[in-house]
Amino acid sequence: MNLEREIDRRIEKKQVEIEDLEKRLGEAKAYLSALEDTAKLFPKTGDKAPTLRPGTDIARARDLIKSKGNPLHIVDLLKGLNKEVNKSNKISLSGSLSGYVRKGIVFSKPAPNTFGLIELENSDSSKLDELLPDPDDVFATPEA
Repeated sequence: MNLEREIDRRIEKKQVEIEDLEKRLGEAKAYLSALEDTAKLFPKTGDKAPTLRPGTDIARARDLIKSKGNPLHIVDLLKGLNKEVNKSNKISLSGSLSGYVRKGIVFSKPAPNTFGLIELENSDSSKLDELLPDPDDVFATPEA
């Protein structure tokens, strides 16, 4: 009888251990799924970088933003392109830039009427480390 109780105790202990491992596995899968969903928000980077026709307002706007190193308001872009700052020019340029933003290529829109470059935003990967905890810390095995 004593042997039978010992086996039952070991079975229960192993079942509790399995439940704990299944719970941790579920948490790890949820974390992985969240990371994969986040990765889908970023544009796909292929072998061929999108090219803009040289001399166009879009290409000149990209060069201007790149030279400044930070996003620019549409008014600043028009001034930098030596264009008159009026409603028609604002709508035209912001509409063109927004098309690229919607496709997730070349340009980003960090604020209303403000355009930046995706390549400048992706250059600082340390922000991601600040936002996301280390998975090893989150899913560390408890010390016995």
